[in-house]
Amino acid sequence: MLSDNEELAMKESRRRERQEALENPETDIGLCGWLLVLLSILLMLATLPISIWMCIKIVKEYERAIIFRLGRILRGGAKGPGLFFILPCTDSFINVDMRTITFDIPPQEVLTKDSVTVSVDGVVYYRVQNATLAVANITNADAATRLLAQTTLRNVLGTKNLAEILSDREEIAHSMQSTLDDATDDWGIKVERVEIKDVKLPLQLQRAMAAEAEASREARAKVIAAEGEMNASRALKEASLVIAESPSALQLRYLQTLNTIAAEKNSTIIFPLPLEMMQGFIKH
Repeated sequence: MLSDNEELAMKESRRRERQEALENPETDIGLCGWLLVLLSILLMLATLPISIWMCIKIVKEYERAIIFRLGRILRGGAKGPGLFFILPCTDSFINVDMRTITFDIPPQEVLTKDSVTVSVDGVVYYRVQNATLAVANITNADAATRLLAQTTLRNVLGTKNLAEILSDREEIAHSMQSTLDDATDDWGIKVERVEIKDVKLPLQLQRAMAAEAEASREARAKVIAAEGEMNASRALKEASLVIAESPSALQLRYLQTLNTIAAEKNSTIIFPLPLEMMQGFIKH
């Protein structure tokens, strides 16, 4: 098994080999091609200074230009930023934007592993890492990356159950980013970040989950109340044992209760009757 660093080194090596093969082709344009290039140069010189406006091109700081001469990528790869020259008849070029592109993944109806239908959307950040590969290896890198992001979202979520989708969004996003980055490596695309935006559940499922959560909370509340009653009964039992050992403790408790009632400014005052006075009646 190869380590992560070794796999990255191998990918980088393969990318460089593909780029060098495109930028430095083994076959030349041939004698006929060189004659056409020579005629193009002569035509440019003959029409100076008008032709100079057709030959000078400018690319911005965040752009790169891929020049094709007679259908082949010009040696040296992408040009820019700044000025570069092309021949008016034999050369053509394509501008490639190197900035990070952000797009929203449309909501996808996904059937989870536990057979629940959810609607999930997300956002993907990517950029063109290699302009030569992005032009030569795929027709439209942007559209392909968008479609691949949608199918990857559906495939990844299809292997998760509902609880994992709701709780492990970061893990799902990281898995999607790794899958997309590997798939778009041949296109010169670097997927920088993937985020899961929203998970929409069916209305009936929302009601069922709300009812389940409410029932769970009620059950926990009853358990807590029962534990409180049990602890209170144990404390009362211990207090009764203390009072039984010392009858005067009950009188002190009466006086404390009377003090508490008087502090609340109540109009009703309860005077405790000593239990010793009732003992004579109880014996008769």
